[in-house]
Amino acid sequence: MQNMRAPASLRKKTGDPRQDDLPAIGLFSTPAGIRTVGSPVRVKILSVLSTRNLTFEEIVRISGRAKSTVSVHLKGLEQDGIIGSKTDPEDERKKIFFLRSHSLGNLSGGITVDEGVDLAGQLISGNDPFGFYRYMFRTIRVSLLSEGINIDPVLHESGNRVGRTIAANLTDESLPVLLEKLSDFWQKHKLGTLEVESLAPLTLKAYDCFECGDLPQLGRPACAFDSGILEVVFSEHFKKEQQVDETACFAMGDDHCRFVITPR
Repeated sequence: MQNMRAPASLRKKTGDPRQDDLPAIGLFSTPAGIRTVGSPVRVKILSVLSTRNLTFEEIVRISGRAKSTVSVHLKGLEQDGIIGSKTDPEDERKKIFFLRSHSLGNLSGGITVDEGVDLAGQLISGNDPFGFYRYMFRTIRVSLLSEGINIDPVLHESGNRVGRTIAANLTDESLPVLLEKLSDFWQKHKLGTLEVESLAPLTLKAYDCFECGDLPQLGRPACAFDSGILEVVFSEHFKKEQQVDETACFAMGDDHCRFVITPR
């Protein structure tokens, strides 16, 4: 059988910026099954739609493409069940587009992994069940990254689910009490050590991070699960949707992780 050349977004890093900067293939879960999105224009549109709904005019401006081109892409995304549309309540002649699917992650060029810490050696010489699960979590995630599979959206959604489960026990009328409970929860479950850096904006620092402390250097934030938990807990507390931006991370070479919580 003739060998087939893999799509650019699935190939290993080439060292050629023209190749390596190509967008990843997005994976989306729809009622009809998993759909892939590889078009740079569609990836860009979906990236913004994941944060807010957009009018057709906004999408045209963001994409930098002609209206006719954008119309074709939007029609294809709607047919695939990835996005939906509704009439603009302020102008019935216009449509508002929204994301109706869940992002599962993306496929891109795999990374070369520096194994770094000899966690396997620590497991053999120790008797720590938690250490084993930490090593297992790291191994699964690194293996996926090595193959070019990024599951950050799934980890973030998982964090949201955990956040909804624990929010009722952590939410308190007093922010200082909430922060103290959250710090105790982080320590009790060995997620790391959580400290308050600032209240305006609300900024938390995490040391000995369970999620990313053992990961190789990725050059980007890697605490999607933790961010998902914090997003829900503080959204429940403030009774307003919050967003969590990770501005420092062990996976970026920092000695801690930093989460900045602000209203969305």
